[in-house]
Amino acid sequence: MSAQDGSPLAAGSLAGLRGRHFVTDQYYSREELLGLLDLAAALKALYRRRVPTPFLQDRTLAMIFEHPSTRTRISFEAGMTELGGHAQYLRPGEIHLGGHETVADTARVISRLVDAIMARTAFHATLAELAADATVPVINGLTDDYDHPVQTMTDAFTILEHFGTVEGLTCAFVGKCADAMGTSVALTMTRLGSSMVMAAPPQEQMTPEVEALARANCARSGASLTLTDDAIAAVVDADVVFTVGWWWMQPEDEKDELRRVLGPYQLNEALWAHTKPGAKFMHCLPAIRGEEMTDAILDAPFSIVLDEAENRKHFQKALLLALIGIDELPADPALQGIGRALLPKGE
Repeated sequence: MSAQDGSPLAAGSLAGLRGRHFVTDQYYSREELLGLLDLAAALKALYRRRVPTPFLQDRTLAMIFEHPSTRTRISFEAGMTELGGHAQYLRPGEIHLGGHETVADTARVISRLVDAIMARTAFHATLAELAADATVPVINGLTDDYDHPVQTMTDAFTILEHFGTVEGLTCAFVGKCADAMGTSVALTMTRLGSSMVMAAPPQEQMTPEVEALARANCARSGASLTLTDDAIAAVVDADVVFTVGWWWMQPEDEKDELRRVLGPYQLNEALWAHTKPGAKFMHCLPAIRGEEMTDAILDAPFSIVLDEAENRKHFQKALLLALIGIDELPADPALQGIGRALLPKGE
């Protein structure tokens, strides 16, 4: 059965995701991840038609932020509102996470009060501890030291919109491949069947542990992983070229060193001249203009960063809806295709 907008949502296809955590997309099969992309497409189509989607009426999402964010906060809050629910913004100083109260106790208490938890934490270990003791779904809104799966699944959704597939493509990540975004892009895209070329100086390349995970994904999906220090070689055959900010909160002397090391990997007109026709530029934002890329690249017609930013909301709505779940088929016929995909087959 398909949703009325044409997305291939089979009855019961998403029911098995209810109640699960989304600490990393590596705990999900390729088929499950593609199902989430189909759901995101169906929800985005309804949003474009201005069809209300109150699937999660009276449900609450707790949003824990150890660091500030623009896209993560706004997209989760707006998405939960569009699903008929409510999102609570919780930042350090407003809750006792890791201070007067343990992470485990925080998880147990919040689980009694809300329907899901999204956490943007400095350390992946904090998120893993939240998930270990929470009894509601926990979603990774970015762990600074590991990955950002809601962003890179959004990237996959955006690539699907522009290329019609996420399988069989070649993606290049240029610059700070050791960053959480480098890790996340490599893991998500190889799991979905896109080959990755990671271009960075040796000290900014992915870790052996991440490389092993990505290569295991390639063995299952048929993709490939290439590590190089040659930015030109990386982009020549790429359908999509990614980069990320070179720093976040480092002091000025560290920024100068990163400029020296990563300068040859700047996405600029000279480097882009080596890309093939039709290649797209992606960046999770915020961008540091004039550093990891020039204005001419960020603002170019081939830059799809604003599509990428908007799609955070649509993918995260799909994720929230699948993990929180629904209990009955919506009365609105426009929502029943999605409803049947969310409910166990036969209900």
